[in-house]
Amino acid sequence: MPKNVFKPLDGKIFNFSCYKDIPCFNKCCAKLRLILTPYDILRMKKRLGLSSDDFLERYTDTVMEDNSRFPMVTLKMNSEKDGICPFVTEQGCSIYEDRPGACRLYPIGRASTMVDGEKDAREKFFIVSEEHCLGFHEEKSWTLDEWLNHEGVSEYNAMNDQWLEIITSSKSLGSENATQKHQVFFMASYNLDKFREFIFKSKFFDLFEVKADLKDKLANDDVDLMKFGFEWLKFSLFGEKTMKMKPHAVPS
Repeated sequence: MPKNVFKPLDGKIFNFSCYKDIPCFNKCCAKLRLILTPYDILRMKKRLGLSSDDFLERYTDTVMEDNSRFPMVTLKMNSEKDGICPFVTEQGCSIYEDRPGACRLYPIGRASTMVDGEKDAREKFFIVSEEHCLGFHEEKSWTLDEWLNHEGVSEYNAMNDQWLEIITSSKSLGSENATQKHQVFFMASYNLDKFREFIFKSKFFDLFEVKADLKDKLANDDVDLMKFGFEWLKFSLFGEKTMKMKPHAVPS
């Protein structure tokens, strides 16, 4: 990506509009390095009627970012069609209502991190000013809050920040096998079907106290399962007391 693409959001007001007949339509949806969050994957796989395994196999690549301790999942571009997003059509995004959070934000970018001990994410917004985009020359103006509300970003940020707390944590992973912890992270973050199978087909509920109503939700609701997975990751990766073990399971 060219330099100086990311510009300060001065005054928090900007002009932008995107529609089918604008000459640059769909140009922003190609040759992307789009990192997917757990909530992105949850929404997309459900929209497509796919299992976690099938979605991950068909539409994603797994990478290790230089600045991350954990594997990240990126959306796989269509190499046979000039690197365009696999969900783009001539009419636009075929999964528009369930598109990833980064797509919802565009042309705004969000840099965020969670600081251990703080409740809310520290965040900074900026304009992603790409040369091909003609939407900035349109008359429609937005405040930052208007744009975030219009694109349904708040729900995504609320879900994603719970995961952000894990991937930006400065807490030690301990001396245990790093590969094993990466596998645990990948399963609970990205492969909800496998995580559900893990907790229901292992001795998990014999070892940990989980209320009956929550157990029912974990069996049927992917959002509740995802949130539970975040709590499990804090316990298994960092040793946080987010899970309560049954008395007989605690070493004396």
